[in-house]
Parts: sequence; C-alpha cells; structure tokens
Amino acid sequence: MTEQKINSENQELIEVQENVFTQEDIEKNKTMAGLSYFLFFLPLIVCPESQYAKFHANQALLLLITGIAGNVILGIIPIIGWMLMPIFGIAILILGIMGIINGFGGKAKPLPVIGKITILK
Repeated sequence: MTEQKINSENQELIEVQENVFTQEDIEKNKTMAGLSYFLFFLPLIVCPESQYAKFHANQALLLLITGIAGNVILGIIPIIGWMLMPIFGIAILILGIMGIINGFGGKAKPLPVIGKITILK
C-alpha cells in the first residue's frame, strides 16, 4: 500500500516536471538536449534560454560527476572495487543511453537514482 502511494507520487512529480516545458521549447531544442549527454555545456552555450535543454544539461552533468566520483572511489578500493568498476561503467553507460533517448525523444524524465538533484538552474 505504501509503495503504491510513493510510486503514484513519483509519477505525479514526473508529470509535473514534464509540464514545465512548452511544446515549442521541446521541439526546438530536442537535438541540443540529446547532444548534452556528449558535452553537457553545449546547450548552455547554444540555447541558454531553453529550460528543456538546461534540464538535460543538468542530467548530463550529474551523470558525469557520478561517473568520475564512482570510478575514483572504486579505484581506491582494492580488489572488490576494481571488480565492481566494469559493472559501474556499464550502469553509467546505460543511464547515458537512457538520457540520450529521452533528450532526442522530447521527454523530460529524470534519470533513475541521480536525476532528482538539480545543479544547473
């Protein structure tokens, strides 16, 4: 019962997040949103007024920071960390692909686990 309530609240948050962006903004800046996962600062330079592109630039920056921090931490931990590093790399790759698909697809879904954090406003 509690899990269903939490899941419905998360769905509402995602729907509210998607409604923040205008359809015109999404259509105009889909390409920049998708490309932000390759260079997170690209939308900030090309279309700084687009909230949709900034959302995906924020997601890409979070993914970059998570990837670097995770690799550093796992690199410090002997043997077990080194064994977990490839799995962590695959997880980051999957999150990046999800972000690219959402960016080019016109969706403003936050990435799982890290997506709710906002660095760029």
